[in-house]
Formats: sequence, C-alpha cells, structure tokens
Amino acid sequence: MTLILLGVAIAVLLLIRVPVAFAFLGPSLVYMLFEGQASGTSLRQVTNAVQSFPLLAVPLFVFLGTLANHAGLADRLFRFAMAALAKIRGNLGYVTVGASVGFSWMSGSAVADAAALGKVQIPAMLRNGYTRRFATGLSAASSLIAPVMPPSIPAVIYAGLAAASTGALFAASVVPALLMAVGLCLVVWILVRRNPQLTAGRFDRQELLASTKGVLLPAVTPVIILGGILGGLFTPTEAAAVAVFWVLLISLVQRSLSWKGFLAAVRETVITTGAIMLIVASAALLGHIMALERLPQLLTETLLGITESPMVFLLLVALLMLILGTVIDATAILVLVVPILLPIALQYQIDPIVLGVVLILSLMIGLLTPPVGTALFVTASVSNTRVGEVFKGALPFAMPAVIVLLLVIIFPNALMFFPEVLGL
Repeated sequence: MTLILLGVAIAVLLLIRVPVAFAFLGPSLVYMLFEGQASGTSLRQVTNAVQSFPLLAVPLFVFLGTLANHAGLADRLFRFAMAALAKIRGNLGYVTVGASVGFSWMSGSAVADAAALGKVQIPAMLRNGYTRRFATGLSAASSLIAPVMPPSIPAVIYAGLAAASTGALFAASVVPALLMAVGLCLVVWILVRRNPQLTAGRFDRQELLASTKGVLLPAVTPVIILGGILGGLFTPTEAAAVAVFWVLLISLVQRSLSWKGFLAAVRETVITTGAIMLIVASAALLGHIMALERLPQLLTETLLGITESPMVFLLLVALLMLILGTVIDATAILVLVVPILLPIALQYQIDPIVLGVVLILSLMIGLLTPPVGTALFVTASVSNTRVGEVFKGALPFAMPAVIVLLLVIIFPNALMFFPEVLGL
C-alpha cells in the first residue's frame, strides 16, 4: 500500500510539471521517514549513486559536445556535407542526416545535436523550398542518432549502472546507429520523390576543398574516442578527457573558440551535468525503496510466469520504455529500471549489452513523443515552430528507429559481433 501511495505521489508531481529529480526525491524521503529509515541511509544512497568513476565520463562528454558546438564544428560539418552532396536532388535532407552522424561522434546527446545543428539545418531547408514540417521533423529525428552512436551519454550511464563494458556497448551500438541513418535517408528519398520542386544544387570544387580543410582536424576526434576505447588505449573517461583537450587545441589553432564561447560551454556543461547527476541521485533512492519492497523479485516471478521467450521479454521491455519515455526523462528511467531488469534479463540469458542497446533505443524514441519529448521541444524552440507541428513532421522519420529496435530484438546475437571481434 505504501508503495502505491509513493507511486501516486510521484505521478501527481510529474503531472503538475515538477522537475523529475524533485518528483522522485520528495516522496522518497517521506517514505523513508515514515518507514523509520535513518536519514543517513537516504543520504548514503543519494551520494553513493554519483560517486562512480565511470560516471565521470558524463560531464567530460557533455563538455566535449558544448565545446564542439561553440567552436563552430557543427556549422563546419554542415558546410562540408552541403558541398559534398550538392548535386543530389533533395540534398539538404541527406545533408541533415549526414551532419547528425558526424556531430554524434562528438556530442553523444540528442539535445546537443538538435540545438547545434537545428538552428543551421532548418533555416537552410526552409530557404530552399522544404516544408516546415519536413525540416523540423527530420532535424528532430536525426538528432536521435547522437545518443545511440558512440560516444553515447546514455550508454555511459547504463554501463556504470550495469557494471558492463562501455567499450563493448559502444561497439554494439555503431551498427544500429548507422542503420538509423540509412533508414532516415530512405525516408528522405521517398518524400523528396513526391516533391519535384526540390531540385539539385551546383557542385563547387573550391567550396568542397575549403570545407574539407575545415573538418579534417575535427574528424580526428571520433578516431581518438572510438579508436582509443575499442583499441584498449583509454578508458571512456580518459578518452573523453583526451578528446576535450584535442578540441580545445584545434579551436585555439583555428581561432574558432572565443573566451566568451568557452565560458558559455563551461556554464552549459555545469548546468547539464548538475541536472543529470541530481536525477541519478534521486532515482537511486527510489530504486533503493523498490528493492526494499521486493519489486524486482515480484516482477521477475511475474514475467517468468508470463513467458519463457527472451524475444517476448525484450518486446515487453521496449514497450514499457516507450510508454515511460513519454513522461519521464531517459536518465531517470535508466537509473530506476536497470537494477530491476538486468537480473531478469540474465534469467533469460540475455547479454547485458543487448539489454542496454534495447533500453537506449527505446528511450531515445521517447524523445520524439509528447508530453516530454525533449528533442521535439528543442527543435521547436530553435525553429520557432509549434511542438505539435514538429511532432507531426517527425512521425514518418521515427519509423527507422522503430524498425531498428525491432531488428535488434529479433536478432540480438548480431549485436555482439563487433564486441566479440574486438575482444571486448
């Protein structure tokens, strides 16, 4: 009964738009008080949740993304993609996807991608005859590649919670992210064919050469991150630190980052990291309460009684994440469900890496669904468009992510190919 009241209290707070961290923390502290738990126990659960070396990579990857944004790397990627694909009909659609893939190797966040690239991509598409619905929908949907493609911030958080190999999770995530990009390009091709007014541009060799020079040094960043981690040279935290140093160095050499921009990047990093860690801490206390109430054991018994199929279990997990992702922040959901679902997945002999990819893909689709839909709100903000209009535009572009999620669930062993080849 107490757990039900706790759930109702949290639901009410979320409905009245109380921030997720406080919606979790307040009722959890009241529960601990009424159950006679010492205040020191609550404090210990909260502090232990964020005292994790793997989680140290989170602020570094956030800093890397904000630095790349303020140093103009997103603009350079977009310019290069425009020059390279100039002669293709409907090229701006493919440029948007390509730029998102390139920027995802540095940001690891859908919000950073939508904010940095959306303000460049959307006006360019609107000027060249694309509808507002197409431009905003594609920009929002393509931003989902960033939290799936390494270095993914949700992957770092999951790996820390599940005590799984971050490198293995990164290696397993590359193919799903690339499949999402291919699927988006296919949807763009279908929609462009229905709009004959979207013509090709002119190829300019000088522009291609100039834009290529602008992306050569930034292109080394994903080599440092992925090559260092997958090659066993760095831990994810060390790779993030080296990548930050590299971006700072090339920004100084190319004089693309002002002191004002650097301070803005630091400020955004502090705010974003603080929000993430507060959610992690508050969700950890709620997770401790669920453990006290034996919720993981009850859920395990229920699921094992319903089905013995790993595929059905993963489908149920994906459906649950899609529902929760419409109302709760992805970080909070990960902290809550990983300690509960991981032991159940092991009962079904599902690799923790597979579970991680399924969770991340499912939750990232939730970024395109209201009422939370962070990618929708960010895209709407940078383009001065109503959220409902962005959502309608994003619907056809969300299908590739859904299809990739189903493929991962149906063929989970395929995900382990690269981690096994790399010995991770």
